[in-house]
Amino acid sequence: MGLFDALDASGSALSAERVRMDVTAENLANAQSTRTANGQGPYRRKEVVLQEAGAGVGSRATFADSLQAARGVRVAGIVEDPSPSRKVYDPGHPDADAKGYVEMPNVNTVTEMTDLIGASRAYEANVTAMQTTKAMFARTLDLLK
Repeated sequence: MGLFDALDASGSALSAERVRMDVTAENLANAQSTRTANGQGPYRRKEVVLQEAGAGVGSRATFADSLQAARGVRVAGIVEDPSPSRKVYDPGHPDADAKGYVEMPNVNTVTEMTDLIGASRAYEANVTAMQTTKAMFARTLDLLK
């Protein structure tokens, strides 16, 4: 492991958690959107897929090889949640069907707030890890003087 690998891993995690918070904020902002920008049905909840940044080491890799390959985390993609949308009875809504039901997004605000808290805490933990690494580097340099 190199000298700056801990900073690289924490930095990549900070970026990934920021994306998670952005996607969660988008989900919350669109929790009541019955039409997408192109007018095709209700908003679909999005999820962030994370992957180990050094992924791809073969199955015969040793533990040391795995540690060497591990360089943090990266965003592999943003996907739509396949769960079905909710139907709410609201005959006065402009998007109501003939029976008075409106198709609402598959966004649950409690789930989104839980995800937001988790991403926020993970972000804070990585900031703390970076600060600790920085302090260790500074202390090492002081000892070498």
